[in-house]
Amino acid sequence: MSSQIDLEDADEELVEHGWLGGILRRYKTQLLALGSVIVFGLVALAIFHLTTEVRYDDVVLALSETKYSSILLALLFTGLSFFALVFYDVNALEFIDKKLPFPHVALTAFSAYAVGNTAGFGALSAGAIRYRAYSRLGLTPEDITRVIAFVTLSFGLGLAAVGSIALLVIADEMGPLIGIDGIWLRLMAGVILSILAVLLFMGRGGREIAIGSFSLRLPDSRTWSRQFLVTAFDIAASASVLYVLLPDSSIGWPGFLAVYAIAVGLGVLSHVPAGLGVFETVIIAWLGNAVNVDAVLGSLVLYRVIYHVIPLVIAILAVAATELRRFVDHPAASSVRRIGGRLMPQLLSTFALLLGVMLIFSSVTPTPDSNLEFLSDYVPLSIIESAHFLSSLLGLVMVVAARGLGQRLDGAWWVLVCSALLALTLSLLKAIAVVEAAFLLFLIFGLVVSRRLFNRPASLFNQALTTGWLTAIAVICICAVVILFFVYRDVEYSNQLWWQFEFADEAPRGLRAVLGISILSAAIATFSLLRPATARLAPASDDAIERAVAIVEKHGVADANLVRMRDKSIMFSERGDAFIMYGKRGRSWIALFDPIGPRYALPDLVWRFVETARAAGCRAVFYQISPAMLPSCADAGLRAFKLGELAVVNLSQFELKGGKWANLRQTASRAVRDGLEFAVIEPKDVASVIDELAAVSESWLDDHNAKEKGFSLGAFDPDYVLSQPVGVLKKDGKIVAFANILVTETHEEGSVDLMRFSPDAPKGAMDFLFVQILDHLRNAGFQRFNLGMAPLSGMSKRESAPVWDRVGGTVFEHGERFYNFKGLRAFKAKFHPDWHPRYLAVSGGVSPMIALMDATFLIGGGLRGVVRK
Repeated sequence: MSSQIDLEDADEELVEHGWLGGILRRYKTQLLALGSVIVFGLVALAIFHLTTEVRYDDVVLALSETKYSSILLALLFTGLSFFALVFYDVNALEFIDKKLPFPHVALTAFSAYAVGNTAGFGALSAGAIRYRAYSRLGLTPEDITRVIAFVTLSFGLGLAAVGSIALLVIADEMGPLIGIDGIWLRLMAGVILSILAVLLFMGRGGREIAIGSFSLRLPDSRTWSRQFLVTAFDIAASASVLYVLLPDSSIGWPGFLAVYAIAVGLGVLSHVPAGLGVFETVIIAWLGNAVNVDAVLGSLVLYRVIYHVIPLVIAILAVAATELRRFVDHPAASSVRRIGGRLMPQLLSTFALLLGVMLIFSSVTPTPDSNLEFLSDYVPLSIIESAHFLSSLLGLVMVVAARGLGQRLDGAWWVLVCSALLALTLSLLKAIAVVEAAFLLFLIFGLVVSRRLFNRPASLFNQALTTGWLTAIAVICICAVVILFFVYRDVEYSNQLWWQFEFADEAPRGLRAVLGISILSAAIATFSLLRPATARLAPASDDAIERAVAIVEKHGVADANLVRMRDKSIMFSERGDAFIMYGKRGRSWIALFDPIGPRYALPDLVWRFVETARAAGCRAVFYQISPAMLPSCADAGLRAFKLGELAVVNLSQFELKGGKWANLRQTASRAVRDGLEFAVIEPKDVASVIDELAAVSESWLDDHNAKEKGFSLGAFDPDYVLSQPVGVLKKDGKIVAFANILVTETHEEGSVDLMRFSPDAPKGAMDFLFVQILDHLRNAGFQRFNLGMAPLSGMSKRESAPVWDRVGGTVFEHGERFYNFKGLRAFKAKFHPDWHPRYLAVSGGVSPMIALMDATFLIGGGLRGVVRK
């Protein structure tokens, strides 16, 4: 690969979108991440000022005074909330008319919410969990997108409805707390409820509403009502978790429900991971006048543990149980185990992230005096100081390694096992932290039980952290600093604190831990940000082309012969028995088709491609992939969007007999009467007619005012044309039309790439040429013929279809002036093919439109080529 910096693409972005627009488009993800960090910083400052009169000892005391009955009630309400959350997915699947076994849905939904509630960002989102599990259960990307859209929309609307209803009831009670007249609060709640009522009325009976060119089919009233009950029950139960943990106050449950709903909503809108800090700030600001702030803080800590950590532990236990040998023999357990194998890496990744955060935060909080007194009799001060400092650094290492665990890296598995074992030992040496040690032991158990899942031999340290993970690390560091200043706010700062080493002096210990975490975080961020600049990809070498062609010949994918065009780069698998061919446009690395090679090599090859693209500062895109690729893409964190449908003719059933073939039969008869003759020229003989073929190609390009394409289409390159058989039509001994026939040694599939006709070719020559090629391949023993893809064909028109499908369907119906979508579909339909969906898969945070535009420009040779045809 060339190291030359590709400044041309950056210049094109600036020209096409303007200077400011180009900068915003190019660095949108980074700017959003920076905004999230700034928001969190302001929130952290607000919390610090809101708790000016609160002391750490008071919070610990409030925690210790929490009644066991309150904790048991909180656990009960947590169970009820997660039980309701499962029915979000059940209702969504029923709405899109898909049925899956309830145990699979329950495990997937429970795990998705356990991860989503806890991590709340990027690769660890609930949507990623659903893609991984439901793609394995046979749902298409469109179906999964509709499920995610349903649960997201239903939660958002339900949250707004519940919060507004509660606000109507307690507006007079809530107003004085926030300095707003109760009338205005009721008016605000009434407006929200009116909007929701209008939506409910417009969607009665599952009607479709249209706003301009955008249309959306809403769920019917029965679905709305049922889902509202589920959402209301979920929000009420989750609010009750925190409510029963709070001490008695003058605020009733209805009033608290409104506060809770608003806090959750603002936490989601803030884009801060898990709403951390934002949720707490709202609760403290609104309840601080009615409840002691120290008690509120203690309850919030306990709430996070009960509602976020415990469900995650339960999800890991449930999946780990299916991994144990004694459960595998039962068919039902074996089925759930296959789904669990998709979920376990993400569950353990999230749990490792949590434990890393726990180690960091424990390094800036004091050790109980009784524990320190006990340790001082047996452990030297130097050991305690070292254990405290190293434990904080291990926490950050675990946070970083958690990402690799989610990607099933064996190196991340080893790093986390070793880190957890060492941290477990240090947790006992530094503070006799039994709970901390128990959690670490549980992580080790989960890692050992699921060892077989982490089999990707990729380097953990050669990967740059994504913007989402860097944002999370920044939030964690800010939290650590805020906790440090909160805990030791009564300690007067002096430079000498850094050099104090005594059993009783814990503020210096926390200062040194924060400094170590900050330095290590800065080093990790610098390493990730100073990654190589985007480089221009070098075309594949002759040796690479020969190796790729040898692989193509052993597999039945005719279109893979496009690798012979030499206009794409090639990435081989570790064993060299599979490859991906790809090109680059803008910041997109675009892989063409499924990887070519044995099925077992494809998942690792997909991971390597995604990681290599990311390390180069680019996004990974897969263009025209089959449904078989979707699970591997979901595992790698890619989202799939339907591109169209591939037409494949079953050659064993192809014969021009019967009524459905009448039109083609008549076309073929007319072509014979017009004097057209068909012949197949083998590769060794193509050189003798290459000049005639070139003349036909040039006349076709001139007649259509077109230029040669690339990437997913072949161009008239002599070496390329000479490599495969060519089907020709002759009239009066002169070639008037030709098509190169793409085949492999397996005789599984044939296809056609270049199709060129002279202006004087008789009408219907194209149909006749295809008929003759299909007949020739059938007689040669080929099983199927690939007619190529019909773009935007077969987009979903069902209820709650994804926006992508809606837009694609609209373009297919009304975009004839730009591209002959319907005409191309109609031409392929003449041959009565089977239609197979094809997809575009893009990295999680990338708009599919950007990726599709990059692919279009790559095929057309830039903007000019696309405009010119």
